[in-house]
Amino acid sequence: MSWDYFDKIYCISLRERPDRKAEAEAQFEKAGLAGLVEFAIFDKDTANPERGIYVSHFRCIQKALEEGADTVLLFEDDILFRNFDPRVLKNGIDFLKHSPDWHFLFLGCMVKASRHAGCPSVIKVRYRSLTHAYAIHRRFAETIEPWKGVAYDDMLRDLEDDRAFALYPSFAFQSNSPSDNERYLRLDRFRRLLGGLRILQRLDEFWHLRRIQIILAHLAAILLLVWFIS
Repeated sequence: MSWDYFDKIYCISLRERPDRKAEAEAQFEKAGLAGLVEFAIFDKDTANPERGIYVSHFRCIQKALEEGADTVLLFEDDILFRNFDPRVLKNGIDFLKHSPDWHFLFLGCMVKASRHAGCPSVIKVRYRSLTHAYAIHRRFAETIEPWKGVAYDDMLRDLEDDRAFALYPSFAFQSNSPSDNERYLRLDRFRRLLGGLRILQRLDEFWHLRRIQIILAHLAAILLLVWFIS
């Protein structure tokens, strides 16, 4: 199984949310990850949830580095697998094996831009948000600094890293379980009204890979309409 490529696999979970841990375990069973994932259990940082999220990712990465890992796969406990395809995973892992300078491989995320990377199952991305399922290499992990008041997603986004990739089509999503970050509860509710992050992530993926064709199609439709009414 391609999951064996990763030296360490963690799932971040809160001690206060055993329900989410159980749900994550069921999801891992579906994707062939049963028994391969180490749960990293943290107490919720009630004073600053963003700090708590950052610290949990940072501590998992540091633990993996201390134990000699070069490749680390991290999940959050609201992980949701849909249309999991072992061939997409294998193609992605083969791509990493032949790309010695990669930093990230997202199994699903929101992006600011994307383009094909020469592999049918991998796209090169400019990351925007979501860290529910991603792999990181030691060469980059060693540069991540402790909490400095910036949310983990924002820190990664602002780096504008040019060695970030994502599986295509993505098969890892965030579930519609309510967020534990009180700052984003209103945004979280709005996302769920729009169908949830799974739908939004799919739309984001579709738009960024096909935006030129979409724009040209709309322009053609407008020109055709103008021709008919003129």
